[in-house]
Amino acid sequence: MIWWRVALLSLRMLGRNRLRAVLAMIGIGVATFLLSAERAVHSGVAEATSANQDDTRLIVYRANRFCPFASKIPERYVDELLKIPGVKSAVPMQIVVSNCRASLDVVVFRGVRAEDAKAVLAPRMRVLDGSFDAFLSRGDGAMLGSALAARRGLKVGDRFTSAGLSVAVMGIVESDGPQDRNAAYVQLPFLQSSAGGVQGGDVTQFEVEVTDATQMREVARAIDERFATDRAPTSTRPEKAFVALAANDLVAIAEFAGWLGIGALAAVFALVANAIVLSLEARTREIAILQSVGFRGGLIAWSVVVESLALALSGSILGAGAAYLALEFGRFGLGADGVSVEFQPSLSVAFISIAAASIVGTVAGLVPALSAARRSIVEGMKSA
Repeated sequence: MIWWRVALLSLRMLGRNRLRAVLAMIGIGVATFLLSAERAVHSGVAEATSANQDDTRLIVYRANRFCPFASKIPERYVDELLKIPGVKSAVPMQIVVSNCRASLDVVVFRGVRAEDAKAVLAPRMRVLDGSFDAFLSRGDGAMLGSALAARRGLKVGDRFTSAGLSVAVMGIVESDGPQDRNAAYVQLPFLQSSAGGVQGGDVTQFEVEVTDATQMREVARAIDERFATDRAPTSTRPEKAFVALAANDLVAIAEFAGWLGIGALAAVFALVANAIVLSLEARTREIAILQSVGFRGGLIAWSVVVESLALALSGSILGAGAAYLALEFGRFGLGADGVSVEFQPSLSVAFISIAAASIVGTVAGLVPALSAARRSIVEGMKSA
């Protein structure tokens, strides 16, 4: 019971200098905001690039090409792809992007044939509004991924213009894949003609579904060998590996962001330590009086640790909560070379950030706590 009462006393003491406490909590909140944002970027990159045993999709791209503008493969390859053992489906796809470089708001148009939209895309997507039938009934119709629609504030019936293309929004779809959530799907003939090509001519890539995930490497090798001597040799990789290569700059940004997270934790440590040291300097005489009425060193140290934890916990909740709301409603992400990486807000990321900041903040208060506990009553009175 005495430990609980001392904890309540510490909280009251913390409130005696409200301005200092509020400033410290704001600083901790900003640091935790940055930490949560860094974790969200890391989660988004991991989701987009980390392969798992259920992945069965290959991306067939033009060899030695990276930006969609430079990758041109004859659409007729689709017939040859379907003849290769282990290939379940092959979807020719034209890609047009608003910007090939790394950017916060890249719009990706993906042109697909009508039969592929119904047979391949529709089963892996959930229609939130509109329908695939409405999309296919209109040559300039588009099905928008949920993240792209939310980021641009678009709904069914709106007109959407980007990258020199103007389309009518005929549906909003949700998907487990970040590439689908951030793309605008249009009909292939419309995109080919709008991009200056001809219907049935060249496409940017093929999405190939294999029948057995364990045979992805063998199928990829067979595809590249088949077209090695054709006019458009190919480079085939699993989808996650293709995204990791295309988003090379984004992966580097995520790695750098890791240092930002470490810096944020260091800032939390410094802010809490500074606030506690200043608080103890102002309460030296009070601590000596508490010792004189029977408070032992352990209780003094406990009161300082509680104060440190309260500062770190309140500031980290403020920062992590603000980060979660900003990322949830902002739907931020990065795009490069036609692939997208979403910033992934989640409650688990928020709780991890709060826990990390609280632990670091508590550790920051340990040295001042031990110092206060070991200080003698006489020394405390002289310092007052």
